[in-house]
Amino acid sequence: MFIITTKVRRRRLTAGLFLFLLTLGLFGAGLDLSQDIRAASAPLPARPSPTGIRTNQDRIAYLEGYGWITGAEPAAVEEIQLPETFGTDYRDYLNLQSEQGFDLQAYGGKTVKRYTYQIKNYPGLQENIWASILVYKKTVIGGEVFCNEGDGFTQGLSYPGRE
Repeated sequence: MFIITTKVRRRRLTAGLFLFLLTLGLFGAGLDLSQDIRAASAPLPARPSPTGIRTNQDRIAYLEGYGWITGAEPAAVEEIQLPETFGTDYRDYLNLQSEQGFDLQAYGGKTVKRYTYQIKNYPGLQENIWASILVYKKTVIGGEVFCNEGDGFTQGLSYPGRE
């Protein structure tokens, strides 16, 4: 066993400690790891509230809550009479709505408004992407994002990758 001793003057110890802390502070200022940790552990944003949807701005804000950028005005506004009972031909659509927390069957026979907006930020696609929401008495009761060109598609309101 070896024992090594050294004599360090207080002034050098203080200067060394100061330089160490200064270096650590400069390194920490250039690299803020706490943001990365917060971002990795942050929960996904909550879905926007479907209630209190009165105006065009409310509808746009609702879709923005899912991550979409829309046109300033709806491309179409339609009144739709929902069927009293939904047949098997509605099965896929009802499943899509149910996966999003909507229960269209509870609104059977009701007249609802369908607002359709152009989507401007769908990943990889620039044109002919639309979002529709069904509104009954200031409450969103359903919705989807779709493309009706080519092979087309229909999906829920959530921005891809944010489900």
